[in-house]
Amino acid sequence: MTTLSMKTLSLKTMFATLLAGSLALTAGGTAFAKAEGAGMDPAKFQQHIEKRVDKALGGTDATQDQKTKVSAILKTAFTDMKPLHDQRVENRKAMEAALQAPTIDPAKIEQIRTLQMKVSDDSSKRFTKALTDAANVLSPTQRQAFFKVWNERGHGPRKG
Repeated sequence: MTTLSMKTLSLKTMFATLLAGSLALTAGGTAFAKAEGAGMDPAKFQQHIEKRVDKALGGTDATQDQKTKVSAILKTAFTDMKPLHDQRVENRKAMEAALQAPTIDPAKIEQIRTLQMKVSDDSSKRFTKALTDAANVLSPTQRQAFFKVWNERGHGPRKG
């Protein structure tokens, strides 16, 4: 295989891995924000991220410095996601109120939907940046191992 096709394959593999990780982290970000809103101690959640990163990179040759950098990137991303989650909750409440109003205002509903899509887009951009930053800290082999373990729950790999 030529160097160019190996590089292309590596890029394709990396983007596929990033997409899978993005979906997992988006779900994780939502879980974080829900737990945070329910009173979860932010320090405990930060420790949880460190443990998950350590576990995901445990079977690799990742250095402690790499683990620390990936943890810091993900912690910052989850922290940055909190206001977006809060806005998402407010938008859902506004949509519910608009749909239960005595008179339906299609323009208002569309405005809320547009705001919700912007929040989703902003969330996606933030997680994609975090994943890209984390991926740049790791080697291709480390990235593959990381996302394989990161995407698992206590009961096996995530599906869908």
